[in-house]
Amino acid sequence: MRNTYIYGCAALLSVYVLFHSCQSEDAIRTAQYAVNGQKLYAAQCQNCHGAKGEGLGNLYPALTDSAFLLNHREQLACIIKNGLKDTITVNGQLFDGEMPPNPQLAPIEIAYVLTYVGNSFGNKMGIFTLEEINQALKACK
Repeated sequence: MRNTYIYGCAALLSVYVLFHSCQSEDAIRTAQYAVNGQKLYAAQCQNCHGAKGEGLGNLYPALTDSAFLLNHREQLACIIKNGLKDTITVNGQLFDGEMPPNPQLAPIEIAYVLTYVGNSFGNKMGIFTLEEINQALKACK
């Protein structure tokens, strides 16, 4: 009986390893970024944008509007790093509140957060690489 249990566990472990070895390097890296981003999102963003990206009424926009995120992909890193004081339209709703800057976040942390947001709440944006974030941050200075 004990051997059956051990063999069963070994078989499950083998299937797990096989499944994960079949994932592309990009998929694994995206998942790693998203896990790190989820922690940062909870600490830095969730208070205003909500645990499920639902936003906060008329004060802070939801992060569930894939169209807004996709159309502003190049500016998202700057918005996180430097904040935002402009009026924006998200999901047909105007927001003119101020988003505070997050100057303490390193570029890799911004990549983590954007990868998490960009692949959560119904969004499917793929990975935000460190190179992409560095390029975006240079453009907004």
